[in-house]
Amino acid sequence: MAEPVRREFIRQSDMVNYENSYYVRQRFWLDFEAVRAKVAEAAGAAPDEIALTRGATEALQLLIGGYNKLKSGDAVLYADLDYDSMQYAMNALKARRGVDVVKFDVPEPATRQAVLGAYARAFDANPKTRLLLLTHVSNRTGLVMPIAEIVRMAKVKGIDTVVDAAHSWGQLDFKVGELEADFVGFNLHKWIGAPLGVGFLYIRKDRLADIDRDMGDEEFPETDIRSRVHTGTVNFAAVLTVPAAIALHQEIGAAAKQARLRYLRDYWVSRVRAFRDIEILTPDEVGLYSAITSFRLAGKTSKSDNDAVVAKLRDGYKVLTVRRAGVAKGQCIRVTPALYTEEADLDRLVEALAVVRRPSEEV
Repeated sequence: MAEPVRREFIRQSDMVNYENSYYVRQRFWLDFEAVRAKVAEAAGAAPDEIALTRGATEALQLLIGGYNKLKSGDAVLYADLDYDSMQYAMNALKARRGVDVVKFDVPEPATRQAVLGAYARAFDANPKTRLLLLTHVSNRTGLVMPIAEIVRMAKVKGIDTVVDAAHSWGQLDFKVGELEADFVGFNLHKWIGAPLGVGFLYIRKDRLADIDRDMGDEEFPETDIRSRVHTGTVNFAAVLTVPAAIALHQEIGAAAKQARLRYLRDYWVSRVRAFRDIEILTPDEVGLYSAITSFRLAGKTSKSDNDAVVAKLRDGYKVLTVRRAGVAKGQCIRVTPALYTEEADLDRLVEALAVVRRPSEEV
């Protein structure tokens, strides 16, 4: 959280703690609905097209698990760069819905045409596919998928798409309609900067019937999107702080945030690409990257290889990176600058990589 948001979270926590059950029973749900309306407006959706959740994982699990148009013998499809928890949810459809689950690999190195070609081939090879999981910004490599193009390709084949936008809204400048997808899960506690534990799901208004009510929810009518989420008690203060996070996001400007994050990414990547023994997995092609970029040392594809590099960068140079598994060609290391990251921080990263990559400095 940015400092203004953190202060608001403390203020709201104090208020909820002081007013306690009276507030929750008398006023919270009015405030909750005001927050939902604010989120919808910012995302470019109607209020009755979104429901607040505890994060993108919960939102996407509800969309995937609740999708009711599958029948035995159908297939569902996802890629190696999709998030682990969402892969699990897709895998669970085999037992739950009687479908075949198909996984394929996104090409590396990625280009727009290579990515589109990979999805086209996957569709052609699996003509019984009826549901696709598609990640807007991969948490593994930072690859930004050409979502609208893939969604259009899928629709031609009679395939519905659930889009994982956990990392994209706030990192990229877009409205939900631009994705052209009917089902999308979002985080508010990542690049929007709200407190931990808040997100939302989007279901286009005319597709609500295709997602089941959550565990048969009866708090809301079947025609109300809020029946697709039954979280129970939420973190009231976290929800109440969301408008402050959105206000700051809008004050900075989505386009300005996107430009800043891409600048910071380009600042270090442009220099590290000169190191022939470091593979940059995220392309420089316009529209296919934002803040997140991953790399691996040539030939270093195992968990132990990448854990050792992460430890060296952290303990030797005070640079925090994250090992990422699940990439078809081997594990890698993710670098994620934030808005407050400075060029000097990235200078230290580049200097560290110049040393860590050398055979004499094997880790």
